[in-house]
Amino acid sequence: MTKSLSRRQALTGVLAAPAASAIMAGSASAASDTPAAAEQPHGQCVLLPQAVEGPFYFDPKLVRSDISEGRPGAPLRLSLRVIEAGPCTPIANARVDVWHADASGIYSGYSGQGASREISTKGQTYLRGTQMTDADGRVTFQSVYPGWYPGRTPHIHVKVFLNETSLVIGQIYFPDDFSARIYSTRQPYNARAVPDTTNATDWIFSDGQREGGGTVLAMSEDGDTIVAALLIGVDRSGETTAKAGRGFFRRILGL
Repeated sequence: MTKSLSRRQALTGVLAAPAASAIMAGSASAASDTPAAAEQPHGQCVLLPQAVEGPFYFDPKLVRSDISEGRPGAPLRLSLRVIEAGPCTPIANARVDVWHADASGIYSGYSGQGASREISTKGQTYLRGTQMTDADGRVTFQSVYPGWYPGRTPHIHVKVFLNETSLVIGQIYFPDDFSARIYSTRQPYNARAVPDTTNATDWIFSDGQREGGGTVLAMSEDGDTIVAALLIGVDRSGETTAKAGRGFFRRILGL
């Protein structure tokens, strides 16, 4: 069911103090299914650095788990779990926004898209939505596997609003070999099966690797549905910034 955000949920003024927190990700078994793939880290937690928001964000103020709006493409179940870094305790009632391109590499809500820059989707809201984490820190979105567009590897944008004054912005990615298989074997992706950019050649992904990486989702399949999961840890204390960021995380996690 879709509903509008209340004024409180919209967290107006949240941009007043962005990036007070760090993000980290725990890798999980690719064979895992549903949110189990985003359980506690198996001896490894690596920072998932904050990334640029990009040019395609807007807030349609829609709280919903199904963001697909009937767009064509391979069904995708995206399971995210937000935890407090260090103790790995779940963070409840955090707002999580996601948005991404459709199977053709086109975002909703913007003009000047596509190879010809003539495609406009103004007024549309597909593949965008908001959820609040449950008591276990979990949200799950029903979507479609994102397509590629020139200069970018397939990715999903994520914002985690921790409170009214701080947020974390990231981009999360898919294994290159997994995307290659989806694009070559499923419609409508096979109409443009070979992306011009992979994780290895995407500059934003590469920036993330230099800062610790950890942005690639754990993947599995449940029938025709693709399952992608990630554990997202945040530092609400701000100590990560105060104590040299990545090095502090590596010390407390024993890496």
